[in-house]
Amino acid sequence: MRSKVFDSPAAAVADIVDGSSLAVGGFGLCGIPSELIGGLAMSGVTRLEVFSNNCGVDDCGLGVLLSAGQIRRVTASYVGENKEFARQYLSGELEVELTPQGTLAERLRAGGAGIPAFYTPAGIGTMVSEGGLPWRYNADGSVAVASPPKETREFGDRSYVLEESITADFALVHAEVGDAEGNLVFAKTAMNFNPLVAMAGRVTIAQVEKLVEPGELDPAQVHLPGVFVQRVVRVGAVDKRIEKRTVSA
Repeated sequence: MRSKVFDSPAAAVADIVDGSSLAVGGFGLCGIPSELIGGLAMSGVTRLEVFSNNCGVDDCGLGVLLSAGQIRRVTASYVGENKEFARQYLSGELEVELTPQGTLAERLRAGGAGIPAFYTPAGIGTMVSEGGLPWRYNADGSVAVASPPKETREFGDRSYVLEESITADFALVHAEVGDAEGNLVFAKTAMNFNPLVAMAGRVTIAQVEKLVEPGELDPAQVHLPGVFVQRVVRVGAVDKRIEKRTVSA
């Protein structure tokens, strides 16, 4: 069987081509696959479609790819820390689909579980379900592409909106520990989106701080089984930035 372990982040992402779709893990700047993102930045791949909780900040995380003009479309639940993101979106350079955070998480999980769509009450009575959210602007500020209305249905005495699941060509995730078979252990807040993202990728690539041999991880402590992971690369300790540092006087 071919080894899942790759020598470098650049080698692990080398076959990601222009126009690929990517599910990318992390919550804010916590648990982001920064080294894999760096490999993509060096490759120069363009027109990427990204599914992620957010798009990093101007000089970190997915913001690196965004600043280099490598991203065509983003589906996210929060985008408030990136000025270049706002500029590209409002000028019509970037297409953006905003979705409730819990809905995004479930769309990723459902994609990994083979569920094509599901009903949720989140967004009922808003533009999320009724359509009209600006996905892409024209250069003059008019709306070029707006979100379509979604199917709704009554269950009991409540209304629900149908949301489609997400699958991506590739998924990029960060784990604290992984083994050579792709079993992963995540740390703290990095658990929020990385496991769901990993499930949604047709090819999932994990950067791990510590790489161990098969059998060294306690099966009861594994957060994501290796069946969901196709590639692993050890990156060692990585810089872990904070979006906004708050200190007491």
